[in-house]
Amino acid sequence: MPNEYFRFQPVPASPDAPHPQLPAAPRAASHAMPIAAMALVVVLLGVFLWLLHRSEQEEEAETLIKDVLWVEQTLHFQIASDEEKLLHLAEQLAGEEGGRSRFDSMARLVVSANPAIERVVWLDAAGHPLLTEPPAGRAEGGAGDGAGDGAGGGAGGGGDPAGRARADAFLIARSSGLRSYGAPYRTAAGGAGFDLVVPMSRDGRFIGALVGVMSLDAMLTHHVPWWVAQRYRIEVVNATGAVLAAKSRVAPPDPRHSHTVPLDRPGHGLALVATLYRTDANMTRIVLLVAIFGLTAAALASLWSLRRHIARRIRAEEALRAEHAFRKAMEDSLTVGMRARDLEGRITYVNPAFCRMVGVPAEELIGRGPPMPYWLPEELEEAEAAFRAVLAGKAPSNGLEMRFRRADGERFDALIYEAPLIDANGRHAGWMGSVLDVTERKRAEELARQQQERLQHTARLITLGEMASTLAHELNQPLSAIASYCTGCLNKLRSDRFEREEVAAALDKLAAQARRAGQIIRRVHEFVRKREPVVAPCSLTRVAEDCVALMGADAARHGVRLELEAAEGLPEVCGDRILLQQVVLNLMRNGIEAMARTPRGDRRLTIAVSAGEAGPGERQAGEPAVRLSVQDRGCGIPPENAASLFTPFFTTKSEGMGMGLNICRSIVEHHRGRLWFEPGEDGGTRFLVSLPVAPVPSASPTSSQIPAPAPTAARPLADAAQ
Repeated sequence: MPNEYFRFQPVPASPDAPHPQLPAAPRAASHAMPIAAMALVVVLLGVFLWLLHRSEQEEEAETLIKDVLWVEQTLHFQIASDEEKLLHLAEQLAGEEGGRSRFDSMARLVVSANPAIERVVWLDAAGHPLLTEPPAGRAEGGAGDGAGDGAGGGAGGGGDPAGRARADAFLIARSSGLRSYGAPYRTAAGGAGFDLVVPMSRDGRFIGALVGVMSLDAMLTHHVPWWVAQRYRIEVVNATGAVLAAKSRVAPPDPRHSHTVPLDRPGHGLALVATLYRTDANMTRIVLLVAIFGLTAAALASLWSLRRHIARRIRAEEALRAEHAFRKAMEDSLTVGMRARDLEGRITYVNPAFCRMVGVPAEELIGRGPPMPYWLPEELEEAEAAFRAVLAGKAPSNGLEMRFRRADGERFDALIYEAPLIDANGRHAGWMGSVLDVTERKRAEELARQQQERLQHTARLITLGEMASTLAHELNQPLSAIASYCTGCLNKLRSDRFEREEVAAALDKLAAQARRAGQIIRRVHEFVRKREPVVAPCSLTRVAEDCVALMGADAARHGVRLELEAAEGLPEVCGDRILLQQVVLNLMRNGIEAMARTPRGDRRLTIAVSAGEAGPGERQAGEPAVRLSVQDRGCGIPPENAASLFTPFFTTKSEGMGMGLNICRSIVEHHRGRLWFEPGEDGGTRFLVSLPVAPVPSASPTSSQIPAPAPTAARPLADAAQ
């Protein structure tokens, strides 16, 4: 089953494998190609739209020219038509004597039938108006009347522009005998117009002129079709460019699309100007153009965002590859075996160190469940129990010691630390274990333990040597007493004068002395005998009593009085009685030697045993404990030596080794206790030993509970004496 925790690695199997990434130059070219293609598409699209717009503008310009020419021709045709009607009217009026009487009706008909003819004026030969239709009072533009006055009144024809224009046209018509057009002028009604002067003659004699006042606004209004007005603004401008008349909507025109053609009739610099409106089609095209460029900009923005995303992904992949290479190098350099398992206990990952440790390749371990190939066949049940404890989350925090075997059968001690394996989503995906090969360390610890035992045995032998002379004197007393009692008994038996009770009392005393000698010998033998530590419940009071008995003779030789203070009913502690005796004997001997300069009467060594509880510095702080103290009345410990008192090979004695207190502290700490010292209340120093109270054994002890006491510890003293 693949490891989900490491499934995210899309990387080469080895850091030395060929890198799949392109070189820098091709990679930059591949990144620039989409941008260049998009830019080319934008340029081509812009050129295409510009060409389309230009073609449309040219087409619009051509259409504009055609339309304005068509309008000019229409106006030209209408003016010519009006000219013919006025000419016909002038011929009828001039050919009849009573034409004046018919002028009103005929002129009214012409004006009503031709909207561009605003008024018809009949001028006499001098240019004075004779008749006007409509009359001057009805017409808004009374300029016609004034112009008539001006036309016949002199060279100037009046002081206003309209009069001058009509006078000029009248003079031209009279002199040439042809119709003429006057210059445009502003009428009194606010509009613009011009005069069409038609000469009238009868029998070859000039009798006057008929003037048609043409309105430019009316011409544009009635002769420019609606479809032209929808598309163009039609204007009539003079030579200076001033607008005289216009037909337009309210919307402003586009000044870039206009065309001007001269208005030959009536001339005088008049021109017809057509300006194209900004149509809805142009707005639609602009909106479409803006939309296209907007989409192009959005595409470029998306392309840029995609490029940044790709760049970030490339950087992330490079960082991931670097991280993988670093982790791979770190895993290869590790000497600690790493093993990952899923929630069902199947192996999902092992590092090279673990494979080397068990001698099995990773391919054979991945996906394996219990029983593992590195478990010992004879310890399958223990390994299975530890396996279930790990899956239940009950792995010990200080590590789990097990014995494994390699593929070649070699066995080794392993220390395993288990921790929950959390995946990237924060879920508990299994267990990660680190495996240490502690075979060499355990071997070193065993060697250190054996060395410690040898040092302890040597210390006991040294103590034995120091007590040898005292013990010889101690044993001499019971042996002498035994010899005396034996001699006395033999003498009584040989004399045949003895009483039975007297001999029995002597034999009882002899037996008591023999038991005393045997007890001394057994204590010495047990103390110096080399054996494995036997941990069992024992009484510190009994240990103190034995030590007092062993050191009694030596203390008496130095003039030291031994005092033992022990409370009744103290609980037992769990430990090796001989090792604890060694501790107490060492402390007592140091106390006796510390009182070498103390006055002989004050030399008192107090050994006290009491109940208490473990202090803050002890392993079982707060639990019940038994405390033993050894207090002397010596000179005390100088402050400069206090810190180094338990340091190995540190001693203040000329012949000491400096290992006694260090061994004592090791023994006490091995029993989960504590050894320390403090100044005595009456001077001197007090050493204290605190040991936890032994647990009460259950009815069915297991292998992890306290072993049974050694037979030697339970053997009666009488048996040893015997």
